Amino acid sequence: MVARPPRRQDPDVSGTAADAGTGALAIVPAHNEAPRIGAVVSALVAQGLPVLVVDDGSGDGTGDAARAAGARVLRLDPNRGKGAALKAGFRDVLAEPWGAILTLDGDGQHDPSEVPAFLEAWRTSGADLVVGARDYRRMPPIRRFTNGVSRLLFSRAVGEQIPDNQSGYRLRSRRLAEAALASLEEGFAFEVEEIAICVGRGYGLAWVPVRTIYGTETSDIKPWSHFVSFVRVARRARRRAREERRAIAT
Repeated sequence: MVARPPRRQDPDVSGTAADAGTGALAIVPAHNEAPRIGAVVSALVAQGLPVLVVDDGSGDGTGDAARAAGARVLRLDPNRGKGAALKAGFRDVLAEPWGAILTLDGDGQHDPSEVPAFLEAWRTSGADLVVGARDYRRMPPIRRFTNGVSRLLFSRAVGEQIPDNQSGYRLRSRRLAEAALASLEEGFAFEVEEIAICVGRGYGLAWVPVRTIYGTETSDIKPWSHFVSFVRVARRARRRAREERRAIAT
């Protein structure tokens, strides 16, 4: 684990991120993942984690498969995007006194057996955001290149070294989840902006190494167009981090 302690405390919140709430649960956003979602949910349930699957407009029985594996399911219709699905999940679970929210993808690319590393990092570091840092060397070459350049751009935008800005495998504190609900991002950029909010507020960050499991299915992500979009996302994240810093300073 690599951790950066908080630079300052939110004036409205005392103590560490791990002080609030009564434990963690998992949210899994999913769109057309019926063949894979059951295994993900089962592995999380086996570790004693309550699971909420946000079925983002699936048309293949994803929600039924998740429910059969032991998850509670929140259905969105039509499909709204990953960021919108995550925010809908946050709003749902924040009605209960959870202290932390773990998120991972429903396509099987994140290994649920690594969940204990996130929980341990959260409890021992006091970080508000624990991100799974992927091994870029194991990515397909074009994704390795575009992700590496994106990482450098984003680190410069927020003024801090960020090992992995697009990993969807992460755990955040209750107060960061509440703050992230103000984001207007509806797609993948929501997770990028969440880091900008954390950095801007001076909250603690921690990183745990994770492996990414690449299946045989073809990704619908086009690396170059994704990279161009990310440049715009990085600019918005830079503005958001600055806004958060100014808000805390006043």
